[in-house]
Amino acid sequence: MKVTRHTLTAAVTAAFAVVALSACGPESPSPEQTKTVTGAPTTVVPTQPTTVPATTTPTPTQEPTPEPTEPPATAELSEVPNVVGMNHAEAQNLLRSKGFMVNEEDAGPEGRMILNNHNWKVCRQDPAPGASDALRVAIYSVKLSESC
Repeated sequence: MKVTRHTLTAAVTAAFAVVALSACGPESPSPEQTKTVTGAPTTVVPTQPTTVPATTTPTPTQEPTPEPTEPPATAELSEVPNVVGMNHAEAQNLLRSKGFMVNEEDAGPEGRMILNNHNWKVCRQDPAPGASDALRVAIYSVKLSESC
């Protein structure tokens, strides 16, 4: 049998690929995926299977965690600050820092989406400043060049 330079290159490439692939650990793709070595006769080398961590189930002595029925303790109700006249972005940041969810609306008749909230100012809010039972605050704004 005559060994040519092409045959020798293909054999060395295939051997290198097998060594490189065998060094792959559990991070390898799933068994369904294969790697093909190019430049040599088509060789398909299956990868190592990955392991799936076992899930734990509660034992009879463990009680399941009850579903929360009230807002979490981190969402304590605080007094709604007055954000009327503020820059829209600053008002939004203040309200969110106090734990409120914020709805934003165009205060003008156009019903525009507020995309760059730094270019808007707050004209009114709901609920009014001082409310202590709110989780959500709506702010109604117009562009800085417009009047409320």
